Amino acid sequence: MSTEDTTDTPAVPAVGSDSPFREGHAPRDEAPQFVLPLVVRIEKADPPARTDALETAARAVLVLLTDERSDGEGEWAGAVRDWQDARIRKVVRRARGAEWRKAGTLPGITVHGERAEVRVFPPVPLDGWPKELAKLQVSGTDLDDPEPPAAPAGAAAPVLWLNPDLDMSAGKAMAQAGHAAQLAWWELDQAERAQWRESGFRLSVRTAPRERWERLSGSGLPVVRDAGFTEIAPGSCTVVADHPALRARL
Repeated sequence: MSTEDTTDTPAVPAVGSDSPFREGHAPRDEAPQFVLPLVVRIEKADPPARTDALETAARAVLVLLTDERSDGEGEWAGAVRDWQDARIRKVVRRARGAEWRKAGTLPGITVHGERAEVRVFPPVPLDGWPKELAKLQVSGTDLDDPEPPAAPAGAAAPVLWLNPDLDMSAGKAMAQAGHAAQLAWWELDQAERAQWRESGFRLSVRTAPRERWERLSGSGLPVVRDAGFTEIAPGSCTVVADHPALRARL
């Protein structure tokens, strides 16, 4: 399931020639590659709803990016910088029971949704996963919504719109939602970031109506283009980050 800049504006534009989400070879491909691990708790008897897990994963990425340990001389700052200098990869794995408890002993942050729990960890080298995480499964993250998600909570809250024509596992979609949240964060100014953070990174993840997707993906809002490592073709547009502050600039 692979695709922050602590300054007020990103070092490169989200859709620029050296975007970490852009298909094709780019200078950042020459850098050592890192990955952001996310682990979702999926107990057999009580799995989370799919949309709840997607929204919690997206918020988890933002929580890690804004944690003091990821900034300046913080203990995670070097790893975060190395990760952002390369392709922005995220991998979602699942855990339950003892596996979840062991994952919780590693440095990271657990973010709670309505019922979902996602733990995000500082970036690690692509081939250097901690053993407690390396043995966790990527497959088996197929989740469902018991009921159709409600409409997004008004125009004032960000919505991460999924491509209705792509069939992604919950784990893949969680990674893509995290990418979209990160792209939106990069595009915001300091005041806009502060406001979003103060809201607890309020956001919704929804599948876009087909008749609306083409307009969204061509609107100028941040679009995630997948690198094609898993499940879908390289260059596929997976998510549009519809943040009201960005929408107002169009």
